Amino acid sequence: MSRSRATLRAFTPVALLISLTGCAGSPGTGRDGAAAGTAAPGFPYSVTNCGVSSTYQHPPQRAVTMNQHATELMLALGLGDRIVGTAYLDDAVLPAYRPAYDKIKVLAGEYPSKEVLLGAEPDFVYGGYSSAFDKAQGRDREGLAASGIDSRLNIEYCTEGGVGLDQLKTEITEVARTFGVPERGTKLIEDEQRRIDAVAHRVKDRPRPTVFAYDSGEASASTSGGNGIGNEIISLAGGTNVFADLKDTFGDVAWEKVIERKPEVVLIYDYGGTGVEAKKQRLLNDPALAEIPAIKNRRFVVLPLSSVVLGVRVADAVEALGGQLHPNAA
Repeated sequence: MSRSRATLRAFTPVALLISLTGCAGSPGTGRDGAAAGTAAPGFPYSVTNCGVSSTYQHPPQRAVTMNQHATELMLALGLGDRIVGTAYLDDAVLPAYRPAYDKIKVLAGEYPSKEVLLGAEPDFVYGGYSSAFDKAQGRDREGLAASGIDSRLNIEYCTEGGVGLDQLKTEITEVARTFGVPERGTKLIEDEQRRIDAVAHRVKDRPRPTVFAYDSGEASASTSGGNGIGNEIISLAGGTNVFADLKDTFGDVAWEKVIERKPEVVLIYDYGGTGVEAKKQRLLNDPALAEIPAIKNRRFVVLPLSSVVLGVRVADAVEALGGQLHPNAA
């Protein structure tokens, strides 16, 4: 998998009535070619994203999205007609977004080369993982800016400390505001919150099983730490992440640590070439793990990787995991 783990980074109900007013910045030329002084309604809009400050006179018109959660967030906001190219899925696009997705040109199965990216003539590039803006491949944000192209990185990969529903709200709000559709962002946030609250209500009085999230790994285990939305999803679904004290979004831990923490449930992340059954068998066939309660009782639950990153699948993930951890919750 090409996402950068080195830069990858619990639930408190949050008020989601949010200010959608951008700060005015210095005037410039709009990316659609409009001159300064002819800003669109609701613009100029200034935003700082992962250390990069941008001022928009008009919403972008020719976006390229890289990584699934960036693409699906744009589609959830009804912005498929603004996407001129896309790249790099971990899973199938959600059925609700498939008709819009199928109209978009796929630039590459993984990341496009610099030449292919620039050939799409984007005015905006939205990356889900930090690896989308690999400087060695000529896709760094500074280089794109020098070519007159704005960009955004999902804030899960530049947030210090825990990532939760506040960051989900920020990601949706800022993308919607950048594209001039703040009301769509508000509606999407409210829908995510409603669905998450419903699960939290169903599981609130249930015992919370301890959960080990197994991403991958042989010599060591790659797992979800306490700083990513994956940790928040486990908590919201009525579980307790046994590696919540790991100060990262994804990180590697020794199998001895997994044994010591005796998880009651193993959450397998489904993606890539190694399927769920192969991951189960790797765990079941390791005699050193045999006395872990989750292994002894064969208690496995599954989520697709695309559901445990900061994007529009967070509510899906909470619903799916809540149902698996607490199948009898009313």
